[in-house]
Amino acid sequence: MNYDEARHYLLDRPECWEDYPFGPGVAVFKVMDKMFATLGTENGVARTNLKCDPDEAMMLRDIFDAVLPGYHMNKRHWNTVLLDGSIPRSEIERMIDSSYALVVQGLPSKQRKALQMRTGQNIT
Repeated sequence: MNYDEARHYLLDRPECWEDYPFGPGVAVFKVMDKMFATLGTENGVARTNLKCDPDEAMMLRDIFDAVLPGYHMNKRHWNTVLLDGSIPRSEIERMIDSSYALVVQGLPSKQRKALQMRTGQNIT
């Protein structure tokens, strides 16, 4: 998965929108004003920060060399995933979906239920 493919996949999440609060080099993807991913490049390699269950975060870092502790993030809850072609696309999509779901689960019940009613999807 490359930068453009990741960006399109991120934007396909229900009610996701893109913001640039840190400047033009890093896109931030949000749902209900809560960040669930960042996307940028460094040294020509695309990278994304994704929220993750702490135990799963450690496991993914052990399995994949391209999964690192979250850069400029809480390293217990965030991973940086290098989009260098070494991780199967389906696994990156699963990580993105998991990050999105974790953020939606953390929304107040009223917001979460409204989002699910608007999208017709059980996101969590």
